[in-house]
Amino acid sequence: MENKPVNKTNSNSYTFIFAIVMVVVVGVVLAFAATSLQPKQYENARQEKMQNILATVGIQTERSEAEEQFNQYIKEQLVLDNQGKEKEGVSAFDVDLAKELKRDPEQQNYPLYIAEVEGETYYIIPLRGAGLWNAIFGYISLKDDVNTIKGAVFDHLGETPGLGAEITQEWFRQRFTDEKIFDENGELIGVSVVKGNSSTSKDDNKVDAISGATITGDGVSDMISERLKHYLPYFKSKTDVNVANN
Repeated sequence: MENKPVNKTNSNSYTFIFAIVMVVVVGVVLAFAATSLQPKQYENARQEKMQNILATVGIQTERSEAEEQFNQYIKEQLVLDNQGKEKEGVSAFDVDLAKELKRDPEQQNYPLYIAEVEGETYYIIPLRGAGLWNAIFGYISLKDDVNTIKGAVFDHLGETPGLGAEITQEWFRQRFTDEKIFDENGELIGVSVVKGNSSTSKDDNKVDAISGATITGDGVSDMISERLKHYLPYFKSKTDVNVANN
């Protein structure tokens, strides 16, 4: 009887070896792609950060022009300690609040951006807190009375679409414009996101909440008051800034 040649491609060992080779090849390709794209991803994140900082003071810019506009309007970048004193050798832009919040307040770095737009001075403070599912973060700018909000930008890592994720929307952010962070007694309380708040007053320290997003709204309220309180020592030390007694 004639012996037929064995088709090795149908053997289990061939299938196993082929699978291993494909896994290695795909892994190498993905690793190369990730490494190659890393500088571009970093630059995109850097430019987006500049855009968000500028947006709080009313400067809207394309990503490609973000750095030029940032350098034009941001006059100072400071890093403060918990006593409001400037720290040397630390870049405000490189401070990672996700890491800072894991440290004791006394050990944290507090970045501050000072902008000048059409002759007006604004103080921009980075924010970070907890939403329903994950971190929420953003920036808030104060006018030179250090009491009135010029603008705010919020973002999130995993809030519910159509609910908590709406904190990113312009209509929600605009609710904070001209709100006060001190109450009538000069106490820093920030701005509370309150369900059903229909008041048009900008002196009540409240904005209307997003329907169905109570926990995210509470996170925004807590984030604002918690971050702002660390900057009081600095603002009080500035003789040219009128800070309410606290």
